[in-house]
Amino acid sequence: MRKVLVLEDELNIRSFVVINLKRAGYETIEAGDGEEALEQIRKNPDTKVVLLDIMLPGEMDGFEVCRRIRAGNPQIGIIMLTARTQEMDKVTGLMTGADDYVTKPFSPAELTARVDALYRRAGGETLRDKDEISQPPFLLNTRNRTLEKNGQRIKLTQVEYSIVKLFMDNPGKALSREEILESVWGKDYIGELKIVDVNIRRLRIKLEDDPQNPTYITTVWGYGYKWGA
Repeated sequence: MRKVLVLEDELNIRSFVVINLKRAGYETIEAGDGEEALEQIRKNPDTKVVLLDIMLPGEMDGFEVCRRIRAGNPQIGIIMLTARTQEMDKVTGLMTGADDYVTKPFSPAELTARVDALYRRAGGETLRDKDEISQPPFLLNTRNRTLEKNGQRIKLTQVEYSIVKLFMDNPGKALSREEILESVWGKDYIGELKIVDVNIRRLRIKLEDDPQNPTYITTVWGYGYKWGA
């Protein structure tokens, strides 16, 4: 059973997280405060990953919940969710026992990829065949070199496939045009960087709901591109 606990007091954010985790094949348990989260952990000892918001109502914040969960289960995976960006919050979260830290707002692809990786490290079963990368609504089959969106096959050139795989291997990470060029075309390629932009434009036509307002392949101005918002 691929079970994840989501502790988030804001219902709209919790619903957003839960929907995307369910799409990725997880069973989700929900909690709105620290006490409820600890009770859910006691009732569901097979939970492998916990998503914790730092700012919570009541006397117990996310840091304290993290400490208590970690004290009772050193193997469980813990990801902290917060709107804060201060470096000290990240350090505090990691020092109290968190394995990872995601700052709001985050993309579904980034969050799912983080949970997938932590789930495997926490000793969970493999979510899918090792030849597949799942980042809803996309499923990349690395053996057949195919891509599906919401179950529908998308025809890609080999270069386009290589770019998509590079992005899905690095969700949420800004990749420079030079990095993409070297990874896909090789170090010895002597053409222009413009070839990267041309292929990105073609991919957006194939992948985006609205190619003029991309949400999957976003531009990092003056640098390159990123998979996810």
